[in-house]
Amino acid sequence: MIAKIIDYSLRNRALVLIVSVMVMGAGIYSALNIPIDAIPDLSDVQVIVYTEYPGQAPEVIEDQITYPLSSAMLAVPHARVVRGYSFFGFSLVYVIFEDGTDLYDARSRVLEYLNFATGRLPSGVRPQIGPDATGVGWVYMYVLSDPTGRNNLQELRSIQDWVLKYELASLDGVSEVASLGGFVKQYQVIVDPTRLINHEISLAHLRSQLARSNSDTGGRLIEMGETEYMVRGLGYIESTRDIEDVVLKVDGEGNPITIGDVAIVQIGPEIRRGIADWNGEGEVVTGIVVMRQGENTLEVIERVKQRLREIRPSLPEGVEIRDGYDRSQLINRAVANVTWKLLEEMIVVAIVVAIFLRHARSALVAIVTLPVGVLASLLLMYVLEINANVMSLGGIAIAIGVMVDASIVLTENLHKHMEKVGSDAIVPQSGDSAEQGHAKSALFLHTVRQAAVEVGPALFFSLLIIAVSFLPVLTLQEQSGRLFRPLALTKTFAMTFAAVIAITLIPVLMSWFVRGKTPTEAENPISRRLIGWYRPIIEYALNRPRKILILSAVSVLLLIIPVYIGIPAPGGALKKPIGGEFMPTLNEGDILYMPTTLPGISITKARELLQQTDRLIMTVPEVKHVVGKIGRAETATDPAPLTMIETHIILKDRSEWRRGFTIEDIMAELRTTVQFPGLTNAWTYPIRTRIDMLSTGIKTPVGIKLMGDDLETLSQFGEELEAIVRNIEGTASVQSERVTGGRYIDYEINRREAARYGLSVGDIQDTIMMAVGGQNVTYTVEGLARYPVNIRYPRELRDNLDRLHEIWS
Repeated sequence: MIAKIIDYSLRNRALVLIVSVMVMGAGIYSALNIPIDAIPDLSDVQVIVYTEYPGQAPEVIEDQITYPLSSAMLAVPHARVVRGYSFFGFSLVYVIFEDGTDLYDARSRVLEYLNFATGRLPSGVRPQIGPDATGVGWVYMYVLSDPTGRNNLQELRSIQDWVLKYELASLDGVSEVASLGGFVKQYQVIVDPTRLINHEISLAHLRSQLARSNSDTGGRLIEMGETEYMVRGLGYIESTRDIEDVVLKVDGEGNPITIGDVAIVQIGPEIRRGIADWNGEGEVVTGIVVMRQGENTLEVIERVKQRLREIRPSLPEGVEIRDGYDRSQLINRAVANVTWKLLEEMIVVAIVVAIFLRHARSALVAIVTLPVGVLASLLLMYVLEINANVMSLGGIAIAIGVMVDASIVLTENLHKHMEKVGSDAIVPQSGDSAEQGHAKSALFLHTVRQAAVEVGPALFFSLLIIAVSFLPVLTLQEQSGRLFRPLALTKTFAMTFAAVIAITLIPVLMSWFVRGKTPTEAENPISRRLIGWYRPIIEYALNRPRKILILSAVSVLLLIIPVYIGIPAPGGALKKPIGGEFMPTLNEGDILYMPTTLPGISITKARELLQQTDRLIMTVPEVKHVVGKIGRAETATDPAPLTMIETHIILKDRSEWRRGFTIEDIMAELRTTVQFPGLTNAWTYPIRTRIDMLSTGIKTPVGIKLMGDDLETLSQFGEELEAIVRNIEGTASVQSERVTGGRYIDYEINRREAARYGLSVGDIQDTIMMAVGGQNVTYTVEGLARYPVNIRYPRELRDNLDRLHEIWS
């Protein structure tokens, strides 16, 4: 069968060449259009349920939202793990599904079960599923700033929320654009409780009247002069003056009492739970582009950059948009590095063939067949929608060394046949007649066929065996499968195509390129020298097979000692055995500084700490710029509390680094430079950290989970474990999550006393929520923008315990 294929290929050389060119053309098209990323997407299939409950403490969130939702999600089909997180004002429930579950089927299942679970939640609380993306989808961050000072942080945040966010969210592949930093514009109604008492107006009444005074309505149609008119009642709030003029009641003398009579109306900032900083110079507004799962990362980032370039001229004067974090740089570096290594391997193979065969044209066989095999593999990757990344391209790189074996063996075998027959006898010469040339060409083609048939079948099946050897890797599941399956697939593709090329294209190329005088093996000094070295060794091994087998078995058994036991070190101690790791650390070129503070930190102190650490980081010469973040961005993919700092450190080009410096040296210098009491440092890489957080639910790949029903006891055990684990060799940093460190001011409502005044517990709690916490009762409509209108007591009436006692209901 194989011999017939070789014979057919040699008799139809033009057809083989045309098919090869078509495959190369399709491969080039695939290479230009194939999805590209740095590493495979290792994230699990997950759906995030995000629920807001403004102003509520984590314990309330846990009892009333997180627990009911988590318990309901346990019943979702194919759900493997359910993780619930309770924070101040919001809840996150992560539903992790079995490997292979379709993402959108999982989302529809979660929505079904949310319909039942919503009825168990507090009134007015509406859970929603997060974007069809994960934290690994944070592919691009940009920074809005105004060095001229013409636009403040509130105006910059409005540009981000109502212009840039929607422009970018409409792009293909973008799941969400999350906002971070700056100030959200808010209309604030600062109520004077004394005036409310004097006019006998309750907070609940004020809230009701304000909400009813902000809407447009319709009066259907009327006909006048043979023309119909649509009737509208215009009532949207457009300014602070409109709020001040809202009537609350009419006094006994017929005078209207308005909000302006009992409150001060002003524009101020919404409460913040996240801050962004640029180079330690001050606060900025940041936009985070979250990519939809399965999209082409490079194309998505390029679309975002292109749209930002189009928007820049229309922005207010002084506003600048700068790149914060750009994953495309890592992707380009990774792909360029792997591509260059592939080219290097091709060049080395060609040089080695030319040196040992001393025939430059024979080297062309290997030079031509390698690109065909690589491009054919890329074509199949494109058809099967496999991303080009370090692992998938690495599979092709691994296969190149074996792919070239077929061309080398076939070419060398042809050289041997030509050596026996004599190249002059089968290769047409310039002085030969037409008949002699035709006869020699036929004889040469027969020699090529003979040489190819002699070793072709063995090469074909040996390459197929190597291709099949990686198939067990395809049985790996979950994260390990997602990591190594692309490598196994592409190596299998490359080896399969190499086997096909060995019996089709290579014989054809040999018939064209292996021409002229071919030197014998004896005429090559390098070959003679190497044969002289290895021949005695081969003869010794063949004459003593039993001895060699025993020696080999002993050598294999001795490997157990360094791998599993350890090797003796100076002083008699044993060095630790060779370690193991699921995935080697990928140098992403950028660094993520991710420390954790103690709980209870205020937003003011958080801003100060963030800017101080960023300034220190900028003192390292290799740092290009720093985008600091503390708290969470407005996206369900970010579970960060206010105690977590995430600073993206973007490094300069390697040519600008100090001589001999590596990224490990930079981390070491940063580690010694940034030292703050109460701050547990962690220096890592952005993608790797987000993968760890998705797979383990914590910030690191290794953690200890304590379970029980008493948070105080768990917290105590956690702190004790922190002290123990810190002393383990190889531990860089340890942080026990403080689950009980929140500080609370509790109102304990006396139900009997409340009943004497005709008040329910809900009435008092509503007052606490509005007066102390502030409550957004409505939203203004200002073109495309929507801004909250908030009711609250003045700061001086809620900034100490004595004044909090005097809250009037």
